[in-house]
Amino acid sequence: MAPDTVTRTSRQKVAHARSAAPKLVKGRRDFFKYRDLEVAEASDGGMRAQVMQASQGMSRPTGWHYHECDGQFIYMIKGWVELQFEDGRTLKVEEGDSLFIPGYLPHNEIRTSDTMEILEVSVPGKMGTVPCERPAGFKE
Repeated sequence: MAPDTVTRTSRQKVAHARSAAPKLVKGRRDFFKYRDLEVAEASDGGMRAQVMQASQGMSRPTGWHYHECDGQFIYMIKGWVELQFEDGRTLKVEEGDSLFIPGYLPHNEIRTSDTMEILEVSVPGKMGTVPCERPAGFKE
């Protein structure tokens, strides 16, 4: 007797983003360059992956905001970024470091190195950014 066979179907497909032919897209911040890694379409909207680059550092803090998503993961390829969080912490994410930011958690990117490169992944693939007030009691 043959074993039962489970047939699975998926709307996902393979995505291969080549560095030799980068797909640059408009992003949340004018002072970053965004390279789409084509994961959002390949994952049928399940996740998004992009590389953010800066060549002259951040000109000003992003301002307090949160992202409408389940979560955002970053891996620092080159350089560093400093972020403030609603609990009063300031974290400096440096080359080789990673950071997971839960969805809807207010934060503020305050500084970057002159040149930087970050791999950013978010779930799901569509992520909104909403400005918000500085958290009550936050000490600058």
